[in-house]
Amino acid sequence: MKRLGVNIDHIATVRNARGENHPDPFHAALQVVKMGADSVTIHLREDRRHINDLDAKKICQTKKILVNLEISMNDKIVNNALKIKPNYICIVPENRKEVTTEGGLNLIKNKKKLSKIIERFKKVKIRTSLFINPTLKDIKLSKELNADCVEIHTGKISNLVKLKKKYNSELNRIRKCSILAKKFNIEVHAGHGLDYKTTKILSKINEIEEFNIGHFIIGESIFIGLSSVIKKFKKIIKN
Repeated sequence: MKRLGVNIDHIATVRNARGENHPDPFHAALQVVKMGADSVTIHLREDRRHINDLDAKKICQTKKILVNLEISMNDKIVNNALKIKPNYICIVPENRKEVTTEGGLNLIKNKKKLSKIIERFKKVKIRTSLFINPTLKDIKLSKELNADCVEIHTGKISNLVKLKKKYNSELNRIRKCSILAKKFNIEVHAGHGLDYKTTKILSKINEIEEFNIGHFIIGESIFIGLSSVIKKFKKIIKN
């Protein structure tokens, strides 16, 4: 059964625009689970541009919610995550000037540091995922790093689909990576830039077990409601 993780970062973005307490990301986390999400994703960025420490702590300590906490390799953030104890961790690259995550981790450059971080999370039995580009090399390195999961960056295929350009080459890359990861007993997730159409295309890859979607869900919910959007995605990934 394929799973849907809903990223609620932009609920916090809306709240922070007024510097007040509404809408509350904690309340949003409870609601999306009631509406059918299998898990909630939050990104605790170093600059705290949306989710803050209190949000993360409250959401992660609630037993009713399975939480996927996205973090960078920053030592303070890693230590903070170990204290918060989410169900899942996804390690992502982070650039202060970026609008959103621009690509996968540089596994070669950061191999030693990533290995130590993954080992720390494994010791406390937190499932750890690496956010990677769809390359066979990155799948092999993820295996060497002993990652539990990989989340494949789907930004390129998402953009190609939106622009109505040929996407089969990128789709084949993702498929081959997913097949290899499965052979290595690494769980495969997909995320970044996903909308209805791209998710439907990728849902045909049997090896992908989890889709993590945020910006489109929150944006689309303005027009048809959060519950309706989540139900649509659940239907898409089940087919």
